Amino acid sequence: MDKEFAGGGKLTCNKTILYSIVSLATKEISGVVGLSHKTDNVFAKALQKKDFNGIKIQTNAAGQLMIDVFIDVYNDISAPDLCFKVQENIRNSIIGMVDVKPERVNVHIVDVHIKPEGEVMIDENGV
Repeated sequence: MDKEFAGGGKLTCNKTILYSIVSLATKEISGVVGLSHKTDNVFAKALQKKDFNGIKIQTNAAGQLMIDVFIDVYNDISAPDLCFKVQENIRNSIIGMVDVKPERVNVHIVDVHIKPEGEVMIDENGV
């Protein structure tokens, strides 16, 4: 991914860096078990690193980022709220680290896990 600056400078970013940013931003959100390893495309799975199996990053003709994240979640969460938090965290992380605004961030819930007994989830308010 390349970005031109008004002063004549150019930013070149390896896709692996974007995968890392998206992975970390997704896993930071309370209620997300992790990136899903259940994907349909076996060839894409074979070519990607294990940590990035649940992420798909594409660029359109205009060079804008389109991100799809496939996640597993716990059963006691509000899906719309969680997806919104994941979208915002990914968007803010990419803007903050590489100064590029993603055109689209899609969050797909692939699997729901039952939270183990006795495990307490803490949200961003410490509750």
